[in-house]
Amino acid sequence: MNQPTPAIVAQSAVRRLPRVALILLCAAYLMPGLLGRGPWKSADIAAFGYMAELAHSTDGLARWLDPMLLGLRPETPALIPYWIGAWAIKIAPAWVHPDLAVRIAFALLLWGTFAATWYAVYYLARTTQAQPVAFAFGGEARPTDYARAIADGALLALIASLGLAQLGHETTPALAQLFFASQLFYGVAALPYRRLGPLVALAVGASGMTLSGGPTVGLALGTGCFVFLAMDRRRRTQEQVDEEPGYSAAAIGAIFGATLLAGLLAAWLGLLQWKIELPGSQPGETVRAALRSQAKLLLWFTWPAWPLAVWTLWRWRRQLTARHVALPLWFALVPLAATWTTSFSERSLLLALPAFATLAAFALPTFRRSVAALIDWFTLLFFSGTAILIWVIWIAMQTGFPAKTASNVAKLAPGFVPHFSITALVFAIVATLAWAWLVRWRTGRHRAALWKTLVLPGGGAALCWMLLMTLWLPVLDYARSYAPQVRTIVERVGQPTCMSELALSRPHIAALRHHGQINLQPLLDGPSCPWLVVSPEAIGRLHTLVNLEGWRLIGTLRRPTSPSDDLLLYQRTRP
Repeated sequence: MNQPTPAIVAQSAVRRLPRVALILLCAAYLMPGLLGRGPWKSADIAAFGYMAELAHSTDGLARWLDPMLLGLRPETPALIPYWIGAWAIKIAPAWVHPDLAVRIAFALLLWGTFAATWYAVYYLARTTQAQPVAFAFGGEARPTDYARAIADGALLALIASLGLAQLGHETTPALAQLFFASQLFYGVAALPYRRLGPLVALAVGASGMTLSGGPTVGLALGTGCFVFLAMDRRRRTQEQVDEEPGYSAAAIGAIFGATLLAGLLAAWLGLLQWKIELPGSQPGETVRAALRSQAKLLLWFTWPAWPLAVWTLWRWRRQLTARHVALPLWFALVPLAATWTTSFSERSLLLALPAFATLAAFALPTFRRSVAALIDWFTLLFFSGTAILIWVIWIAMQTGFPAKTASNVAKLAPGFVPHFSITALVFAIVATLAWAWLVRWRTGRHRAALWKTLVLPGGGAALCWMLLMTLWLPVLDYARSYAPQVRTIVERVGQPTCMSELALSRPHIAALRHHGQINLQPLLDGPSCPWLVVSPEAIGRLHTLVNLEGWRLIGTLRRPTSPSDDLLLYQRTRP
């Protein structure tokens, strides 16, 4: 017997969020940061290095199945993300810079994540157990309108998630994993209502997770879904539940087949590598400190979705086995487990954001007006205060007033010279005015819409990202890029025929090749080059690898905004 639903929603509360407004909000979140910057440290530039290497490779299929960057394999054993970036570079017109082509391709992946999440929540909200209470004299929300309103709220919650801001705009395997996980989520959620689209999404999601560096997470998600759906079908058969579409045997078999094929593919390619790192396993790190750090990460990374998700689990506690609660809960728990047991904490937790947003959306029909007002006021103060802070710091960079703020910026980004951009200013002003209009709209007479509680969080997140990627973009690009450090090296060496390297990290190798167009070669077993760049970590064994009497230390070249990011430059003094 179905448990009573805690949702009480009238038809007047499921008014449609205008599609144009929703699309513009997504575009305002996706597009800022595409232009005016290069790849950032560290994972962003490293991933781009592998993509550029593949795009210019002449080694055929073997290299595409085993990407290399100066003999180093990627830290994340992925293939598809590097293929996507390499294809984007290859097909882009000559006037499109390679890193811009890659960012556009990955922006489309984030757009696909938004679409998959919206449709997954839409179909979950159409289930009978997710529907609101039926009124005695009618007037309750119609199923399709209710589902659309819940899906709108979920998309707003996803955009508002703080952890999505930076990682969602990088070109790393983590964003590809997010896209494929959302496809898997949509395929499982929509399979009772559609056939072809969900089946394609299941195949794409399962194989994509395998080939984008998350085979174990993908297998865990698929296996859990198969077990849950098999149990749900058995329950429905025993109770003779016929009021809504269920999972057929063929549908459950499709999920099992997609999971099995993904597992076989991962095993064939040798991608099943689960590197367990429990909290406190790092040298000098206690279990308590590790747990505290992970808890802080969880709290801010999934904000503001996690409080609403917790509220959903409490209010829908009698329906924890219902499809609209159990499926997103599983898609949240698996990435959480990966976050706490691997070293890729933030990038593993990224996969849980669509599920957290889904759970947050199902809290909306259970809120009282006082709770919704509290969320609105907190969101208004938080994002308005953040926007004001961004404007104040930008004014300080441009004018030197307030003097203390300008001095702090100069200390954090030594050597940075601010410059004025009228285009960036116009976009920032338009975004700020749009936020003011949104606040005025929210405090007006539009109080009935179910998704209204998440309008300010979603709009505030888009506003702050827009301001950061317009007003602060030059200083952020200077602080988070290896370009200033590479420019210093190029000023010293010019354009030599080649440059030897020793123990450089993947980001440094990619940065020297991309920003400096330097032909890097390994010191050992490589050609004789007039210059040598060395990581400080290799100083202890440098004298055992090379005769330093033939080299002269030119200097230590530091990335301006990082006192611990140094490179040592040597010049050959004898043949």
